[in-house]
Amino acid sequence: MPPRRRTPAPQQSQLNEAARLTDQLQAAGYTKRDIARIINRDPSLVSQFYTKNKGAAFVPALQQVLAAVQTGGITELPELASLAARHTTRRTTARGTRARVRSKAVLITPTGSGTGRVGAQAIASGSSRLRPLIAEAARQGLRLAFTVRLAKTGYLHPSGSRTDSPGIRRDVIQRADHTEERAYGSAQTGGHDAADFARRVDAAGGDVTAAVHQWLVESGRIHPDAHILHLEVRTWRPR
Repeated sequence: MPPRRRTPAPQQSQLNEAARLTDQLQAAGYTKRDIARIINRDPSLVSQFYTKNKGAAFVPALQQVLAAVQTGGITELPELASLAARHTTRRTTARGTRARVRSKAVLITPTGSGTGRVGAQAIASGSSRLRPLIAEAARQGLRLAFTVRLAKTGYLHPSGSRTDSPGIRRDVIQRADHTEERAYGSAQTGGHDAADFARRVDAAGGDVTAAVHQWLVESGRIHPDAHILHLEVRTWRPR
């Protein structure tokens, strides 16, 4: 079977406006992942500005963001995301109606109960799908807890140790692959302030994995070189 021909990447002169603005933001030091966070979309969509000529609906937002970076001195992702949201309009269909957009729903019940979990692939890219859950929990003034799975050797304290957060063995799940799940925070212990964790995530550039890992290292619970294999976040409304 003859080899498939690769479609050459578009030249600079052929780039659409969204791709040209993205190039300028990258020249200013932002990655495609950063830009995706700014416009609140998946990074794959930013790549499609180049490969599939998408992004027209985001041009006004990207123009405002670029102006804010170049002339306004605004550099923080949350501020740029807030600015972009005010200038993002949903595309229309051929009939002129608003297009339906698939989005990652952040489900938090009226009681404040919400759960999000990610596995190895999402963790490696920063667990970005958990960020909206944490941000919404912070906005509502909720508490949160999280469960992590690591190799047993990644923890500094033995399972069941009262120095570690679980304190009792029923909050520890030991697995046959020599990994262990431990829960940090609960409604009984008061959990963690969602706003504090949201600030940690923002400080980590939106990387939830890095923010949780840093907290575990700073609080003396895991080794700095330990790798998180599974992460779950739970929220609730304090009484």
